[in-house]
Amino acid sequence: MFKKHIRVEINTFAIQIRKMPIISSVSGIRGTIGGAPGNNLTPYELLAYLGAYTQYLRTRSARPKIVLGRDGRKSGETVNALVEGILMSLGTDIIQLGLSTTPSVEMAVTRFNADGGIILSASHNPKEWNALKLLNHMGEFISEEDGLMIQETAKLPISAFVRVDDLGKLEYHTDSIAYHVQKIIENPLVDVHGIRKRKFKVAADCINSTGAIALPILFEALGVEYSLLNEIINGEFQHNPEPLPEHLNELMSLTKQGFDLGISVDPDVDRLALVDANGNYFGEEYTLVAVADYVMDKKPGPSVSNLSSSRALRDLTLNKGLTYSASPVGEVHVVKEMKKVGAVIGGEGNGGIILPDLHYGRDAMIGIALLLSNLVNRNCKLSDLKANYPVYEMNKDKMTLPDIQKVDRLFEMIAQNYASQTIDRRDGLKIDFPNGWIHLRKSNTEPIVRIYSEARDSSYARKLGAEIKSLIESLN
Repeated sequence: MFKKHIRVEINTFAIQIRKMPIISSVSGIRGTIGGAPGNNLTPYELLAYLGAYTQYLRTRSARPKIVLGRDGRKSGETVNALVEGILMSLGTDIIQLGLSTTPSVEMAVTRFNADGGIILSASHNPKEWNALKLLNHMGEFISEEDGLMIQETAKLPISAFVRVDDLGKLEYHTDSIAYHVQKIIENPLVDVHGIRKRKFKVAADCINSTGAIALPILFEALGVEYSLLNEIINGEFQHNPEPLPEHLNELMSLTKQGFDLGISVDPDVDRLALVDANGNYFGEEYTLVAVADYVMDKKPGPSVSNLSSSRALRDLTLNKGLTYSASPVGEVHVVKEMKKVGAVIGGEGNGGIILPDLHYGRDAMIGIALLLSNLVNRNCKLSDLKANYPVYEMNKDKMTLPDIQKVDRLFEMIAQNYASQTIDRRDGLKIDFPNGWIHLRKSNTEPIVRIYSEARDSSYARKLGAEIKSLIESLN
């Protein structure tokens, strides 16, 4: 995704990168592996951003200590070796976790009192991609402001590296996932006894990454019988790694062969999708709803999701007499809003669960434990659970614009056209109607506008999206 945006100048000990955009300061710096410097994620880009990130960490410590972990994608070992060498040459000490998950690395930052952390994972992107996901000292994604600062610093040359006696030190800790699972088991919201007594039988798709390590540890701790799909950790993803229904046919087929439910995670195990016993896709949007339902019953308090997430969580929360609020899209924004309102549960409609009692990060594993606890608490099946929730259908579309630079003006014109409705401009343009909503967002990487719409039935959701597309065409 860095194509045609980066020019690399190499001097003896200086690399300068001009016009290098961070694709998303809330989810990390990512790109494809291989090819010419300036067009892909190469050692040159790694050096520039790691130098900038190290400088950011030095505002806390003259000799930073970071936690480093990776998912199972093919380039992970190579990128890990490069990152280790660069950081140590910059005088940074490393706690090396090896194969891990994003939430496990996040929790390790505070466990080891580190100044930051890096997860080598491009999340749901195909195998050609990798990324640096940058964490602060709290084990949370760096803020948008800090991300912009790192972006600017990456444009400057690295003029010197440390001397031999000051090279960073490397320390290995390979129990990050086991520690993570232990903290899940100890969480009072997780009904360990009830789950063990229920003797769940679960099918799980590990998508050839570290879910194949993490899920068995979790299932065994909870007394869950399980069968794994795509459990060989080789980064050769057997299907598109984003856990959407069109990619989970194998899991759906297996689940209806006598399993209580099916579970799918993405390569770094921070997103959770579910399949019911009949082989039907439960929906990523409803993963958060089902978990929040249980958490708010056990510990009443506010809930938070982003502006593009289903209205079902809002309705559920209000029906319980509690308060709901929405944030701009992106985990860092959700976490910020959760802290502001004191939310007991939050997340995003892509299957990302954030339980602040454990840590402020999306976490598929705590999501699994809480979902199973809800099934125990209500003594029901997954399909029964969904039948009790508000029904919404979402439509996702996009539209190419001839001049993406004028999108803000376009959004203003659209907002004026819908002035009688509730308008939110914090993140693109969100229009709330009595029976649905539309959310328009400009892509960071393509000349397109993403158009999400939701309503009680799919035909009306599609109609809302079609109306907006027609209006955009008339205004262009």
